[in-house]
Amino acid sequence: MNEQLKIWLVGNTGLRNPNRIQEGFSVFVNSAFVGHLHGRENELGFMKLLDEKGIIQNEEGKDSSGSHARKWRLMFAKNGLIYPQIQKKDGRQEELGILDDITPFGRSFLKADTYPAIQECFLRAMSVEQFPMPDGVCFFSPLRWLLAIMLELEKRTGSSELSRIEFVLWGHTTNPSYNLEKVVDNILDLRQRRAAAPAKRPFDKKEITKRGENYNKKTDNFLDYGDMNMRYLRISGIFQRKGRGLIIVPTKHVLAEKLAKATASSEPIMEQYKLLCTGAPLPTDNVEAAKALLDDLVKQMKQRHILYDISNLPLHTPAEINIARQRLENILAQTDEIHYANDQCNQWEEIRDYMTLLIKGGGKLVYDEDNAIEVPRDETPAYLEWTLWRAALAIDHMVNKPYEVRGFKLDSDFLPVSAAGGGKGDLYCEFHDFIILTEVTMSTSSRQEAMEGEPVRRHVSDAVLKYDKPVYGMFIAVRIDTNTAETFRHGIWYAKGGKKQRLDIVPLTLGQFQKYFVAMFEANKASPEKLRELIIKCESRRDILEAPAWKQYIDAAVSEKASEIVGKTIARKDSEELLIPAGAIVKHEVFGEGQIVALEASFPDYSAKIIELPYLRSLPDEVSLCADGKSLLHDRFGEGMVYAYVIVFPKVIMRLSYPNAFKDSLLTIEL
Repeated sequence: MNEQLKIWLVGNTGLRNPNRIQEGFSVFVNSAFVGHLHGRENELGFMKLLDEKGIIQNEEGKDSSGSHARKWRLMFAKNGLIYPQIQKKDGRQEELGILDDITPFGRSFLKADTYPAIQECFLRAMSVEQFPMPDGVCFFSPLRWLLAIMLELEKRTGSSELSRIEFVLWGHTTNPSYNLEKVVDNILDLRQRRAAAPAKRPFDKKEITKRGENYNKKTDNFLDYGDMNMRYLRISGIFQRKGRGLIIVPTKHVLAEKLAKATASSEPIMEQYKLLCTGAPLPTDNVEAAKALLDDLVKQMKQRHILYDISNLPLHTPAEINIARQRLENILAQTDEIHYANDQCNQWEEIRDYMTLLIKGGGKLVYDEDNAIEVPRDETPAYLEWTLWRAALAIDHMVNKPYEVRGFKLDSDFLPVSAAGGGKGDLYCEFHDFIILTEVTMSTSSRQEAMEGEPVRRHVSDAVLKYDKPVYGMFIAVRIDTNTAETFRHGIWYAKGGKKQRLDIVPLTLGQFQKYFVAMFEANKASPEKLRELIIKCESRRDILEAPAWKQYIDAAVSEKASEIVGKTIARKDSEELLIPAGAIVKHEVFGEGQIVALEASFPDYSAKIIELPYLRSLPDEVSLCADGKSLLHDRFGEGMVYAYVIVFPKVIMRLSYPNAFKDSLLTIEL
């Protein structure tokens, strides 16, 4: 066909993640902008509100025109959550509803409290034929049209899979005015020629250029819009990712067939809008269709030998049948997640690469034209939790199920929907002998301690009270603020009833965790015990060192343990393993058992040169010990060095020189 190509958009490139629509809509519903979302003043006001609520990040007022708000308004209207603006040729606004007011379907969308329920709302919206056809009379649903293409592909090839390049050239550039068989002919021709091409990237570029000859906008849109469109289509729950393309979800195959039977409508757009705003019907609203979908799902579960029981559920109405189906879908999703979890040990290199992207603040890594990973820059918090969850699954040996470890939601491709909500820890990993509670944040500023210090300690405290096993906390961020390290160095928390707890929480940068994670897998020694060894090693000096020095020690400890795992050694100072804790118990074969109560230090810039400092519980606030275990920093006396330790034995008080006397074989220290 030689007419000008048009790319349909089910989403918006300014709002690439449809999973964020519900949280943005919740902000809108409780604002003064309901029924008032047009006009520059209202657009700027709503954009500011979204920014204040953390839904968007309008850096330094970068958007001063309110375009952010217009993009959100467009997606609210396109999905039937608010009443869209009616053109005069299509009817009167009052015939539909007040412009920008919340629709009945919008109210239903707000009540969707599970991910499958949210997916069903999007499926209802996308099933409505509201996109204009070239004839200017009829309207079509891109979702229904794409299902028709993919089912025809399946009929001919045995698989509904549609690759990324196939979608961008013959998916979102076509509509029901095209001949379905010819569209699939073109896809199969493209597939055959691409398979024979020696280099896929130049081939794809050439094909896009050729197809773009009939497109009057920049050809970059083919891929940019394609990635966005596929992401929106996946949230309907009827498609899932296959490489960088799409495939029909097997459990939704019957539903896909029913939706694909009608792809276009000659009904006036006003009637389509009424359908959209009240909530479009689905085939599953019919008893026979709902039962057919349930029977197909039961058949698939039997084929996979998955146990289930719905004998206690009534199956008389569509609602009852759909409840039973959703129960089975949940069992199936959990089973698939367990299989996904078992495979993560084989995906450690990809997990490593996700960590690298997160350290950079997001971005994309393309392995080849059919394989790539991406961390959207505005979704880094969710991807950080997800990546650390995958890392925990890769290390394996957990007692709890993978879906019990995480607090965030997943989509059908096991990608994160959003970050975990407040009120509980991010990742609870229960092993046979201990618990590791992992908390993560993308925050790197001085606000890090204010935002994370209290909840992290509270969550670890709750876990200590809940489990009859040792509980270790890992706090992981791209960078660790020194004040955060100081809070966790003390680790003090008072539980209910005034019970004082000393919590074991180690702050690690994502880079440090990545280094140790990679070392474990490169040496084929990944295990929770190895992770606990690292935590204990890092903790061992927290009572001796001030926060800046403790951070240095943790970094050195990670490097040392990582090198140790892969069989390498790193040079270190002789005194590095001689860090002496405050109040340490000392055993001497001649003098018996004693305790350190003070230390002597030399300060060259101080007139007295050598002074004694109390060291039974800790050093005075004005003094800090450096990571090497020997250097000191005094607020008044400047830099100094530990000279000796004062030890009280039963019959004598001795001053033993440091570090030489502590290498004596007659002397041991309980660290």
